[in-house]
Amino acid sequence: MEDDSDQLQPEHFQRVDETDDAIFYEQPRLVTHIDDPACAALNDYFRENLPAGGELLDLMSSCVSHLPWDVEYKSVTGLGMNQVELDENPQLTERLVHNLSNNPTLPFADNSFDGCMITVSVQYLIHPIHVFGEIARVLRPGCRCIVSFSNRCFPTKAVAIWHHMDDINHAKLVGYYFSEAEGFDTPEMADISPNPGDTDPLYIVTAVTKSN
Repeated sequence: MEDDSDQLQPEHFQRVDETDDAIFYEQPRLVTHIDDPACAALNDYFRENLPAGGELLDLMSSCVSHLPWDVEYKSVTGLGMNQVELDENPQLTERLVHNLSNNPTLPFADNSFDGCMITVSVQYLIHPIHVFGEIARVLRPGCRCIVSFSNRCFPTKAVAIWHHMDDINHAKLVGYYFSEAEGFDTPEMADISPNPGDTDPLYIVTAVTKSN
């Protein structure tokens, strides 16, 4: 992040719509939130960077996880806001409705997962440092969290600081979340946009949990 954003304040995480998120997400949205080329790029990235046969956590999940169909995983646990969306996701083996705005503590034991994804949803976290610390706790040592984002969002639910940054600084902000949460090695950033200018952009910020 830029120097004047290094110290995050509560007002950075205010939203236009401060009503309970459960109300906003009550209506199922059975759609992808990036276009087909971006979905394919994310699918390929997951194939290369998440462990086959692993136990995965799809955090802030919905009706699609973007995991490759030609790779088998031991389990994929989806934590999201809408039961219908989770039930419509055929890649999930476990489904849990949980509101991270009301309770940012993850309901899982330490060292439960081999990988975690937050797909085009990080802009909605109002307790990001706590949540990222929880991700570090529930991941096993040496395992990866992959955060992806594009240029789309629900504007009334995205936090204020997200609206005031470009994509480069969005990546720096997510990297800051990883660093401030501790428990992770140095985060890495990548632009995996499939056809810049013609399709949805897609950016990755990823980090691996520290080895014990």
